[in-house]
Parts: sequence; C-alpha cells; structure tokens
Amino acid sequence: MGILSLVILLLVILFWPAEEVAASGSAPKVTLELGIEYPVAIPNFAFEGINDTGDTDTTDYISYKVKSGDTLAQIFNRFSLSPQTTHKVSRAGELAEKLTRLKPGDLLYFRINEANHLLGLKFPLSNIDTLLVNAKGNDFETTIETKEIESVLSFSQGSIKSSFWNAGVEAGLSDLQIMELAGIFGWDIDFAQEIRAGDSFNVAYEALYIDGELIGTGNIAAAEFINQGETFTAIRYTDNQYYTPQGASMRKSFLRAPINFKYVSSNFNPKRFHPVQKRYKPHRGVDYVAKIGTPVLAAGDGKVIRSQYDRFNGHHVFLQHGERYQTKYLHFTKRAVKLGQIVKQGDVIGYLGATGMVTGAHLHYEFLVDGVHRNPKTVSLPKAEPIKAAHKAKFLEIASQKVSLLDNHKRILLAMN
Repeated sequence: MGILSLVILLLVILFWPAEEVAASGSAPKVTLELGIEYPVAIPNFAFEGINDTGDTDTTDYISYKVKSGDTLAQIFNRFSLSPQTTHKVSRAGELAEKLTRLKPGDLLYFRINEANHLLGLKFPLSNIDTLLVNAKGNDFETTIETKEIESVLSFSQGSIKSSFWNAGVEAGLSDLQIMELAGIFGWDIDFAQEIRAGDSFNVAYEALYIDGELIGTGNIAAAEFINQGETFTAIRYTDNQYYTPQGASMRKSFLRAPINFKYVSSNFNPKRFHPVQKRYKPHRGVDYVAKIGTPVLAAGDGKVIRSQYDRFNGHHVFLQHGERYQTKYLHFTKRAVKLGQIVKQGDVIGYLGATGMVTGAHLHYEFLVDGVHRNPKTVSLPKAEPIKAAHKAKFLEIASQKVSLLDNHKRILLAMN
C-alpha cells in the first residue's frame, strides 16, 4: 500500500496544472508549462581570488620569481599558457620588450581565470614603476603604472671626531649623501686638508615614501657646515643649484681638491725637506695620497697646455684657466688628455700614480695665479654667477624658511641632549 500511495502522489504532482509565478518587485510574470524547455541565465562567476575590476593590487595574483635561463615562453609554459598567448603578450607594444630582458630574481605576477586564460600580468620595474599587461579583447595592451612618491623633509646632524666620513655614517647619511654633502661645500672646504675634530654639519634632505614606506632619499634641500669655527650654509633652489642664504653661488671657478682622496701626506709648505733629493726644497703644492689609478679631476674649466712625461714629474698635465690661473698635476700613472684639449671642471684628466721622482703613489697638485704659486687651500677663488635678479626675492624667502628649519632642528637636538 505504501508504494502504491507514493506512485499516485507523484502522478498528481506531474499532471497538476502550472500556476503563474510572479516575481516580487517590477519583474514581469512568468508562466511555466510542463514539457517545454526554458533557457536559464547562469551567473558569470569569476575564478576564486581573481579581481577583474582592473585593480592593480597584486594580492590576487600568482607570483613567480625568474630563474637563471628562464625565457618568457618557458615561464608561460609553466603556467600552461598557450604559445599564442606568449606571442600576443610579447608583441603588445614597445613596452612589452621589457619582458624579453628578464633577469634572475625578477618577479612576475599572473592573473589567470579558471579557463586558464591570462587576464593580466605585472612586472615591477622599480619601487616606483610597474609594467602592466592586460587582456583587451583577443589581444593585450601594455601600460606603465607609476606610484605616487611623497617627499618629506628629514634632518640629520653630526659632529666630527675621527673623520667626516665616519661622522656622516654615524649621523645616518648614506654614502651618496655624504659624497653629495662634500660636493656642495667642496668649493669652500678642502675635505682632505681642512677638516678638524669638532667640525659639525646639519642637513635637511628629502625622504621619499611610497604608500607610507621609506624607499630612499632625494636631494639635500639645505645644509650647514661648521669648519674650524667658520659657518658655511647652502640652500638648494629650483634650478638645482646651491646658493648661500644671500643668493651667492656655492659653485666656484675651481675645486679646492681635485681628487676623492684617502689621506694627505703633506701640506702646503714653502720650506720642505725633499724625501728623494735629501735637501730642503720649496713644496709649492699639495700631495694627495690615494690608490694607484684613482681618477684625478680638472679643478676648473681650462685648456691643456702640457701633457707629457719626464723623469722628475713623471706623467703630468698642466691646465691654463683664462689668462691668470694655471693648475699642475704631477706623477700620474696614466694621462687622460692631450695637448690643446679643452676640459671642463670635474673632467678626468689622469689617474694617480707613482711616476717620476717620488717615494710613493700620490698626486702633487699646484695652483698658480699670474705665474706665482699660491696655496690651493687658501687662495681666493673666482665665484660663479649669483642667483638671477628675477628670482632673488623668491629665493630669499625660500632660503629664510630653510635656514629657520635648520636652526629649529639644531635647537631641538640641543634640548634633547
């Protein structure tokens, strides 16, 4: 009886007339009739974890670190992407060429749907720029996404105990910032000869952030250097040059030191015992001791009036700067300029060596004014052009603000100590 009752109930349900089914809201009424096939709309579900909104976050991407010997085709094959996809991506504009120069350790991010079709690819080029490859119809398009960099003024202060370099490191400055700071004041201070214990510096520089994370440092915005009791202050302007707070250029016609040195063996001394000739002989210059091969720079713009070798001076170069000034560079291991050549300040003119009458590797540097030897450390140097008159008012306003910031930072640190 139970089975018979169940059969009767099923027959009643199957042959019962269909009712009109009305959806709530404004949707029209739909009548379903027995025995007729009706199409059903199925939602278009995305692959789990895939965001197809164009969001450039890599959270929903699959990452891959490039291995030695990897090519784009090999990487795509590992993800079971077709050769046609590889071809289309590699031909997706000029930017796609960057994908042909992959290096071990590079990161790629893939966005692939459940049908194993590539929806997007990311290739970070730097902390700032990322190459984006996105599907567009049956092809792909490439763009560069550049993150916004926030620049925040940061400060650093140091006092010299053993060396300027060590003081810069202790103050938290990078190697590049230490060199930049020396470069800013390099027309006024010879960092080989004139740095003393107790000298100090105060620096305001750009700290660069992306999404709240420090990615590096930018330019030095303002700096103060106290050398043997004398204060030098430099302000960076929009022309990327540094000036005193009054608008005079920090740049001079000559560098105080023509070399990145390690240490100095002897100072300017008109009465000096010559270590080779064993007699007192005027030493009309400065000796900079460094490794053989260290580049030597032209102290100023000029013309090569001598580039040759002799047994006393070894390989040497003389430069003429206008009518009044001349600089001499002795004992190169190799010369980098020829007679008559025009050079600019900072150009490499030779490489430090030990040729000629010397006891060790060094550069001997001389500075002459109107044919008379002068102390390169103390001679008054011609200055470059000051801030342009049209910009002076604006510059003075900026300079005043930056000097105040340096002073405030110095007071804060003094109060903390």
